[in-house]
This record gives sequence, structure tokens and C-alpha cells, in this order.
Amino acid sequence: MINTVDFITPPVDDPYWFGLISAANSISDIYSMGGKPITALNVVMFPSKQLDMGLLRDILRGGHDKTVEAGACLVGGHTVDDEEPKYGLCVNGIVHPDRIITNAGSLPGDTLILTKPLGSGVLFNAARSGKLPYVDLERDILPSLAALNGPAMDAALQFDLHACTDVTGFGILGHLLEVAHGCNKKVVINFRNLPFYPYALDMYRKGESTGSNIANREMVSKHNLEMRITLDTAKEEMLYDPQTSGGLMLSLPGSEADDLLRVLHDTGVTSAVKIGEVVDEPVGIVVE
Repeated sequence: MINTVDFITPPVDDPYWFGLISAANSISDIYSMGGKPITALNVVMFPSKQLDMGLLRDILRGGHDKTVEAGACLVGGHTVDDEEPKYGLCVNGIVHPDRIITNAGSLPGDTLILTKPLGSGVLFNAARSGKLPYVDLERDILPSLAALNGPAMDAALQFDLHACTDVTGFGILGHLLEVAHGCNKKVVINFRNLPFYPYALDMYRKGESTGSNIANREMVSKHNLEMRITLDTAKEEMLYDPQTSGGLMLSLPGSEADDLLRVLHDTGVTSAVKIGEVVDEPVGIVVE
């Protein structure tokens, strides 16, 4: 049995989308360990005296629908008054004790595959500030964020999967740092292969950012980070952009990577790409 608790403040104004994305974000922790979600409990903070309770109903409806889509049961929860709405799930799942996947099992020669694009952090802020029309966010970004990582993990478990992590608030480099330290090896990333959501680079070029970029950069800079490629400011910021309901980072033998990609694409995980590899050198991260 595995248990996770995760919740977020509203990344979007639409309460139903907020419920869908929050639930997908919470359930992802179970998938990233190779598990199957079984039950979920609502975790809600809501300013009931300031906002219409109908908004809460739609948030919970989104969370319920996504939980059911994952094959789990929503069995209750806990609600408190708070100044800002927050929502997520406490998720229970099951996994065979011999098949638990962690972020610490990568081996030299592994290829790293990322299953969703990057850039949701800056896009949410850009929508709030008016730089990005909400219709563009809803049409081109939100469906991917609300998509469950279950199909990607089901595909990956057909192969010799060594390690996995979901990419969330620490940004792509922050989570790769965990992978590198977990296996005590070097991770090499090909920047040109990184998938970005539409508009994300443009938003950084227009001066938008997030409250987590600086902290994520400082965290990674304290370790062995080597930049072998010269990037403009916007591209560099993408490396630290915090993700909400991000994709899975899958680590498996390089000889199996192309076959996994074919299965992922056939399954509908069409954004999945190879972004780097693990090499037998002292722990660190290389961006080339």
C-alpha cells in the first residue's frame, strides 16, 4: 500500500478544470511509483464566506470525475475554511513490493524519456496577468495537464523500467538533480529535445515568470551543473519552470527506449520524447 497527499492553489479560474488538474496532479504520485490508485480523499480549503459554494461544487465534481477515470473511488475527505481556495487528494494505491519504482534506480546507459511538455508554470501566470488569452490556455494546454499519467506508466511497466519521477514544482532540472543523486551518476540532457508547451517561451520573452524559478535555480546551482550550450534568458528559464500535473520522467535501458516510445505514441502519449541519458561519471547534470 502506498499513500500520497498533494494539493494546489487554483492554476485556472474555471473551477471544474481546477478540480480535474488538481486530481490528476495528486494521483500522479501513485503512478510514478508504479502503483495503481485505489481510493482518494478530498483535501479542501475554501473561503466559504467570500466565494459562492457553487464554485466548490464544481471543483469537487472535477476531482470526482478524474478520480473515477483513474479507476479509483472517492471515499470522503476533509474541508476547512481558508483565505484562498486549495484542493487536492489524499490518494491510496497498491503496488507489489518487488515492483516499487523510485527516482533512485537509474543506471549508466539509461535513456530518459519525458511524457509531457514543459512550461505550465509561466503559462498560468501569463493567463492571470492577461498576456495569454484564457481561450488559448484552455484549448492548447489544459487538456494535457488534466491527462492522467496512468497510460504512460502502464506502457513503461512493459519494459525494464529502472526509475521514474513525475516532473512538478522543482522544474525539469530540479527533478533531474534528484535522479542524478539517487543513482550517484551524471545525467546529460539534450536541450533541443525538450518539449515545450505552445506560448511558453514567448511568455518568458514578454517578461512573465513564476515565483519558483529563482528558488529552483538556486537549488540546482549549488550542485554540479554544467551548461555546454549557450541559451538566451527565456530558454534558460524554461529549465526552472515549475510544473503542475507534469509528465513522467522514465529511465530505462537505451536499447529499449525506441520501443517504449512507439508504445507510448500508440497509447496516445504523443508528446513523449527522449531527452537525455545517464552516464557513468561523477554525479551532476549536463545541459548540452
